[in-house]
Amino acid sequence: MKQRFPILTITRRDFLKSSLLAAPLTKQISPTTAGKQPSSSLAKSSRPSDIRILDVRHSFEDYKYRAPYQFGGRTVDNVTLLNVDVRVVTASGKEAAGFGSMPLGNAWSFLSQVVTYDQSLEAMKQLAGNIRTITAGYARPAHPIDINFELEPEYLKAATEVSRTMKLAETIPKLCTQVTASAFDAALHDAFGKANGISCYLGYGSQYMSHDLSHYLGPEFRGEFLDRYVLKQPVPSIFLYHSVGASDPIVEQDIKQRIGDGLPETLPEWIERDQITHIKIKLNGADLKADVERVVSIERAAAETQRRLGVQQWKYCCDFNERCKDVGYLMSFLDQIKQRAPEVLSRLQYIEQPTARDLKANPNNRMHEAAKIVPVVIDESLVDLESFHLSRKLGYSGVALKVCKGQSHAVLMAAAAQKYKSFLCVQDLTCPGASLVHSASLASHVPGVFTIEANSRQYVPSANAKWKEKFPSIFKIKGGKLGTAGLTGPGLGVV
Repeated sequence: MKQRFPILTITRRDFLKSSLLAAPLTKQISPTTAGKQPSSSLAKSSRPSDIRILDVRHSFEDYKYRAPYQFGGRTVDNVTLLNVDVRVVTASGKEAAGFGSMPLGNAWSFLSQVVTYDQSLEAMKQLAGNIRTITAGYARPAHPIDINFELEPEYLKAATEVSRTMKLAETIPKLCTQVTASAFDAALHDAFGKANGISCYLGYGSQYMSHDLSHYLGPEFRGEFLDRYVLKQPVPSIFLYHSVGASDPIVEQDIKQRIGDGLPETLPEWIERDQITHIKIKLNGADLKADVERVVSIERAAAETQRRLGVQQWKYCCDFNERCKDVGYLMSFLDQIKQRAPEVLSRLQYIEQPTARDLKANPNNRMHEAAKIVPVVIDESLVDLESFHLSRKLGYSGVALKVCKGQSHAVLMAAAAQKYKSFLCVQDLTCPGASLVHSASLASHVPGVFTIEANSRQYVPSANAKWKEKFPSIFKIKGGKLGTAGLTGPGLGVV
């Protein structure tokens, strides 16, 4: 990829001089206090590997979907990518550039009945500008996880301010703020690894981090560092979860008019081309009979195709995108699936986010009985440690990790999930290009993750075009898997 920043040389004397001239500490960072940094909760002095931010830039890219994608009662047919470039210098004077990219998934992260799609997208764009200013104003050398840990409260304040100035009917949610900030966080992890000549996953031990995990996750983690919960080397491959959107044609008879772009258009066609063995079923959660019938129809089509291909084992997961009105709907769904297609239950790996994301407001949606049948994981609900612990009390048995909530968030939640023996999976935000490589890297470095959803090849392949040659094993599926062995480069291994 083309170098985005010129690589500059800097002497240790010049670096120390510039550090002495850095702006003083202050309790707030905002677009109007750029160049200052918040009061530090980090008691230990900086390490030679810590990075200081020199420059931050961001831009947007727009792509149209080849086919609409329906989930959770919403239909998406385009994507705006937020791309972030940063330049950093380590405390020892080594300079490097980093890159991060993420879809602005406003239809998923800013779910609202009163804020329109266009309004929420514009809010995320404005928030991205404020986050750029806040991030650029962080003046002290630190580890990227500590930078994100300290700046997230300022990002949330910025989201409130954007909501106020835009006069939005609802405030930008925390989840949406995390999605907007995630490309900045990714770029910092990427730059950190490149400046230190390592994969960022090798930079999570005591040699590089000033704090053990108790600083972020509580006293149960005292004496433990993140390197205990991530792999030093990626697993060589990981199973792909192929998504079947709620309105996607299953078989030929479902197609009203073919797209005709040479890519598969039915489930059997996708299974044959990519040797798919893992299928994610998007359900609308508003009509029990329709949801059950859709699962039965998918099983019928998949079973016929897999047996014709000589495949004996395949798996499913079902995602309601929080549309079930209550846990009773989920239990009825599982009961009817058992009656109509009992073989599906034996193939069902997990259920994802069946009911409303606001766990505090819905304490009666307890998943204990459902989790005895199949793991039930949170996705939209998982925004912090508090929500993770609350989900466990409510009977959820797993979590969905997503790089769109931030690399820092993802690896910390991966540690928490492993500590408490939760089921783990890595899910998508229709991540294309660099964001898909990033997501695959996360999945291949977290113990216990065996699958990854990656549906940009289905819905927005045009956004993958410039990345295919650089990472062929990620973008050309073989044997139903993504090849991840090569994700060992410096930083996130993206560029």
